[in-house]
Amino acid sequence: MVYLIGASGHAKVIIEILEDHKIEIGGLHDSNPEIKSLLGYEVFEEFPTSFNPNKDKIIISVGNNAVRKKLASSNIYKFISVCHINTSISNRSTIGEGTVIMAGVSINSSCEIGNHVIINTNASIDHDCILKDYVHISPNVALAGNVKIGEGAHIGIGACIIQGTKIGKWCTIGAGAVIINDVPDGATIVGNPGRIIKI
Repeated sequence: MVYLIGASGHAKVIIEILEDHKIEIGGLHDSNPEIKSLLGYEVFEEFPTSFNPNKDKIIISVGNNAVRKKLASSNIYKFISVCHINTSISNRSTIGEGTVIMAGVSINSSCEIGNHVIINTNASIDHDCILKDYVHISPNVALAGNVKIGEGAHIGIGACIIQGTKIGKWCTIGAGAVIINDVPDGATIVGNPGRIIKI
């Protein structure tokens, strides 16, 4: 049985991935008491007594990287990773626990994908890329080969990063940005070519 933490639009996509794999969903946990159900599944303010932390699995269905890290810090849960049935993932690449990979994603040879990473719709991850824990890759992002993304970085929709580039921890790369140089930790980058607007 799988339970989700977070009952938002991101959870809807994960629910449908689980349904496609015929994985049984026990419900969702969300601290907002106004949310009672999502796509026909019950939403709980607290996990029900039927939840067994020694047996049942968890997916954190929250898009915010910092919140996802905070929720994942609990060592009482067993996390599961899921990939949409319509993905292309090299069997020479590795995927960490709690990671979710959406429809149309391509991950080529020898990539290392960390824990609790989100790789969103139609993103392209080329050979030898390294994505550290809690990274969020938005839809239609393109990473060329040998790109390294630091912990907690958020790569905005449609951004492109050239080969061999290093993106620091907890960076924000704006939508449609073209990154041709390394990015320091904590920076916010926008534009083509990418320029730092905040650090």
